[in-house]
Amino acid sequence: MNAANTKPQLQQKILYRVTEAMALLSLSRSVIYEEIRSGRLRSVTRGRTRLVPATALTEYAQLLEREADNEGVA
Repeated sequence: MNAANTKPQLQQKILYRVTEAMALLSLSRSVIYEEIRSGRLRSVTRGRTRLVPATALTEYAQLLEREADNEGVA
């Protein structure tokens, strides 16, 4: 067996805790919750845990890109 075959496979998560979303988006906890409150970042709750879907992270990043592109058009 060689070393390449012994590496664990990385699995993409479907749901991220807020602390993980903070790290992935490089945003503070207060900014994450503000974006959730405003509807710009989707989230779900399971019990008392707030989770951010991976698709919501992608959509949020695309939203920020569109807004940045529109700033240059004005």
